[in-house]
Amino acid sequence: MNNWKRTVPCGTMRAADTGTELVLNGWVHRQRDFGDLVFIDLRDRTGLVQIVVDKKDAPELVATANSLRSEFVVSVRGTVRPRRAGTENPNLLTGEIEIAATGLEILNASKGLPFQVSDEEQMRLVDETLRVKYRYLDLRRSKMYSMLEMRHRAVKRIRDFMDGRDFLEIETPIFTKSTPEGARDYVVPYRLEPGLFYALPQSPQQYKQLLMVAGCDRYFQIARCFRDEALRADRQPEFSQLDVEMSFVEQEDVLELIEAMTVDVVEHISDKQLPQPFPRLTYDEAIRRYGSDKPDMRFGLELIDLAESITGTEFVVFRSALDNGGQVKAVRYPGGGALSRKETDDLSNFCKEFGAKGLATIAVTEPTPAGVKSAISKFMTDEQMQAILTALRAEKGDLICIIADPKPSVVANVLSRLRLEIGRRCGLRNPDVLQFALITDFPLVQWSEEGHRWEAEHHPFTMPYEEHLPYFDTDPSKIRAQCYDLVCNGQESGSGSIRIHRPDIQAKVFDLLGISREKQQERFGHILEAFSYGAPPHGGFATGIDRLLMNLLDEPNIREVIAFPKMGFGYDPLMDSPSTIDDAQLQEIGLRVVPRKKTDRTE
Repeated sequence: MNNWKRTVPCGTMRAADTGTELVLNGWVHRQRDFGDLVFIDLRDRTGLVQIVVDKKDAPELVATANSLRSEFVVSVRGTVRPRRAGTENPNLLTGEIEIAATGLEILNASKGLPFQVSDEEQMRLVDETLRVKYRYLDLRRSKMYSMLEMRHRAVKRIRDFMDGRDFLEIETPIFTKSTPEGARDYVVPYRLEPGLFYALPQSPQQYKQLLMVAGCDRYFQIARCFRDEALRADRQPEFSQLDVEMSFVEQEDVLELIEAMTVDVVEHISDKQLPQPFPRLTYDEAIRRYGSDKPDMRFGLELIDLAESITGTEFVVFRSALDNGGQVKAVRYPGGGALSRKETDDLSNFCKEFGAKGLATIAVTEPTPAGVKSAISKFMTDEQMQAILTALRAEKGDLICIIADPKPSVVANVLSRLRLEIGRRCGLRNPDVLQFALITDFPLVQWSEEGHRWEAEHHPFTMPYEEHLPYFDTDPSKIRAQCYDLVCNGQESGSGSIRIHRPDIQAKVFDLLGISREKQQERFGHILEAFSYGAPPHGGFATGIDRLLMNLLDEPNIREVIAFPKMGFGYDPLMDSPSTIDDAQLQEIGLRVVPRKKTDRTE
């Protein structure tokens, strides 16, 4: 073949193209050799098409066709023709036609594969580290390419939406200043003066606020961010987020934008059910009803406070929790009354893993005091038991699960996790539904027992409600901030706030966080000074592109929606990084390696 360049992609031919002469390029997905007749499934990013090499029509091509193996790169010239009746493939868009080959050239051979790209069943058994090591092969799979395509479409839709709202896309620096608050920074040595370092941004937070001071008014960016923190299923050391900031706005303006943008993107690229409008809960309400500030609201089963129902109880576990400022709360397990003793014990052990001292249960055979089975029945009056059943709206066959603890945070955490487990077991977490919600009015700060100091709940640039400013001097735990989270199906999807734009309030927050005036100037002097030059009221948010894709594609692991992800401890098996650098490089940047005493990796 003198002209091997394709004229059309593989997956675009249809029955209407019968008789068309064309040239295709792609990878051999499968080859089926019947001697004088060879079938080749040829693949590119648009799909598969069947190639037929027939000895009676093109005898000179048979030897080459016989030599093909999976993932050879080839060029095929041929003519579109209908498949023989009864051999059509309804699972392929090209399933009604085939290409009768008149020319065939091997553009590149492939050696034996570490795994079979063409075998999706086998791919489920392939070790994930091996897949990431050979990611360029893994990405040839149609499932992985579909992920990349949806990611492209989501980002394009975001850009189109933001442009339609008069936002400017502005790039902010990757090399920035370290501000050791929250997660660890990744640092980069400054070669010209050893001992100085850049940091990679955990977010463009300060730069986007400075853009508001500059009068840019409406900014957005598809930003790359970096955090040196423990990896989880929904976390990577580097990730992408939509970053947004707006001037002369109140919280409602930002929340409207978040919801409108999310709806626009999801409805244009996905068939997921998207209940609207997004429910809104305050932080305190979310904790009270669901035990979590990122509740999965695809189902009910809200947590119920039993303090009033068990007034006067002599059950020492409940009484002790309430007398010490704690809580006694419960969640209903539909059909859980049928659990065996062992299954109930396993449920109790599940709760203990998250800090519970135990789990009290009430199996409901009938929703009356006489129709229950529970070890705590002897400690409860009929009135108290009936009050519990009524409060939980218990039905026949239910199991009422009760947690009591002097620490409300323990009760919330345990019951939140138990509620999700019950939802999973009962099939209530419908994967076809994206239930977004907006959580507002977070505490400005939380007390760290470990550090014996106040720490920012979101970040130190969040504006408190003006009426809460007096609490700085009396009870900082009462301060609520103008900040908000976007959550989806029990996972944080994004967050934001109205920002502090007055230097006096910003300094007050830094004071509360225990950052000395000297340190304030050293770390944040640039932004404090900027606020003194007429900073407008402003606010914004950031939402994770990777986490959005996880929800759209029903992927439980963030690595599945990133082209080249990292494995545990941030290791990249493809590039074998992080890696050492030679002594000359170390000397040039003024560093030397001091080995750790421990041989194991630590977070």
